[in-house]
Amino acid sequence: MAQWFIMAKRADFGKIAAKYHIDPVIARLIRNRDVVGDDEIDKYLNGGRGDLYAPSLLKDMDKAVEVLKGKIGSGARIRIIGDYDADGICASYILLKGLTICGAKADTVIPHRVKDGYGLNEALLEEAAGDGVDTVVTCDNGIAAAPQIAYGKELGLTVVVTDHHEVPYEEREDGERAYQLPDAAAVVDPKREDCTYPFRNICGAVVAYKLVQQLLEECGENGNLKDEKNEVLEELLEIAAFATVCDLMELKDENRIIVKCGLENMRQSRNLGLKALIEVCGVEPMQLSSYHIGFILGPCMNATGRLDTAKRALELLQSKDWAEAVTIAAELKNLNDIRKEMTAKGTEEAIAHIEKEGLWEDKVLVAYLPEVHESLAGIIAGRIREKYGKPAFVLTKGEEGVKGSGRSIEAYHMYEEMSACKEFFTKYGGHKMAAGLSMREEDVEAFRKKINGNCRLTQDDLEEKIHIDVAMPLSYITKELVGQLRLLEPFGEGNRKPVFAQKDVHILNGRVMGKNRNVGKYGVADGSGNYFDMVYFGDLDAFHEFLVEKAGEYMVNRLYSGERVDIPLSVIYYPDINRYKGRESLQIVMKGYR
Repeated sequence: MAQWFIMAKRADFGKIAAKYHIDPVIARLIRNRDVVGDDEIDKYLNGGRGDLYAPSLLKDMDKAVEVLKGKIGSGARIRIIGDYDADGICASYILLKGLTICGAKADTVIPHRVKDGYGLNEALLEEAAGDGVDTVVTCDNGIAAAPQIAYGKELGLTVVVTDHHEVPYEEREDGERAYQLPDAAAVVDPKREDCTYPFRNICGAVVAYKLVQQLLEECGENGNLKDEKNEVLEELLEIAAFATVCDLMELKDENRIIVKCGLENMRQSRNLGLKALIEVCGVEPMQLSSYHIGFILGPCMNATGRLDTAKRALELLQSKDWAEAVTIAAELKNLNDIRKEMTAKGTEEAIAHIEKEGLWEDKVLVAYLPEVHESLAGIIAGRIREKYGKPAFVLTKGEEGVKGSGRSIEAYHMYEEMSACKEFFTKYGGHKMAAGLSMREEDVEAFRKKINGNCRLTQDDLEEKIHIDVAMPLSYITKELVGQLRLLEPFGEGNRKPVFAQKDVHILNGRVMGKNRNVGKYGVADGSGNYFDMVYFGDLDAFHEFLVEKAGEYMVNRLYSGERVDIPLSVIYYPDINRYKGRESLQIVMKGYR
């Protein structure tokens, strides 16, 4: 069972609350997110476009802009080479629109997941040279493509790299790292050791956005471009925000502002394709949140690159006709529905394999599933990580050897651990929480043994820990407090939704709801006799077993047959407003129990 910890970070909450006209609970939540000092608190609560960092602070940004200005001026052909996930698609669109509006002769190629694999390869560069392309601009890839970029130079190509992934390195004899940057005309990546950008954890689309922002600043002082520059940047800010959430970037500092402002724009989107996707997926535009991007819209964007070609998602963002946009959006949604079915089946196979082979005893799970579609490896790895609470790799049979993806836990830096096993990989890359790889089939078992042999995770590292923000009585909740919680949005990686707790909550009645009967709704009372509605969207079967163990099967049968009961428990929860037929009422969303 998960360990519960109540956070105890100190500050003068009354003083903060009075200064910013917020409830002391909100002040405590801000402190729990390590936001301290007047400037940082003000930026957290009120930060806007003026608080975003200047693009010129990125190392090599000036070089990249100068190269591209020169190429635009000479009429040279420019090709953008992106990636097939949502971040790569969004970054490609941002660069294509930005370069085109500056007068560039630009096009874009997104590699095919199966045929090309991730990032630059020799065939893509040969194709570019054969098409008369002069300059290649990478986005969301390129930092680990030093050999390919050297080959591109031999073909006469100029290459500009924009990326956000970790820079490859070799361990020297003295224990220091020798980082290996590709020999490109410019390498814009905040993960460069010599880059002093104030916030390094931005996605590939944000790096692309910064490049376009700087390019428009230097190219956009004349004619019509000057008038439409701001409108273009506001549209592209939406796309950068979308990618930030999809790529699971921490919603801290600049990222949080980008997503906050991007969501505001998306509710009345300037991008026809994005507007169509929101409508087709049944999302109410004015209620749009980071949740909808991460769990409804983003997976549709990703599904094309997984099961078909990511070019279709790029075409969605480029749509100028509403009927066309709706048609493509519907295709994306349908593909994602198929993907969900395939993922569920693949996850079942992975769990069965892990249990049958006894792999659940490993600290790092490596499941080789030759028949699973390679595009689903990352999603299934994430599901396996959630089930077992351990770093997980899912490997599949590719056209050439084995391909796979990994998803990590907070205590395990996946990219660094993989770097200690790189002799097994023909290709790999990633960061702390996620990675991708290619390898020979005969090396799978040796890799599993070494990655586990090197693992230094303790049992404490593997134990699920739930950090509770405030032990807050249900009776403290008001509609005003729930409204103030929205000041903390957007929620996501690095800015999690607050978690509250109360002991001695009594379930009085309950029923199961929903089309799939997967939602529990309960009437509960606190120790003072105050009554509340509570809903639970988690694993109802497990919750039923818990209630039977706690109160007995007879009492649980009475609960669900409509009779009044009294079952005490402790809950962790989030307060919300339930809106139904124009009426609003307070509602407790249970997130955990014991």
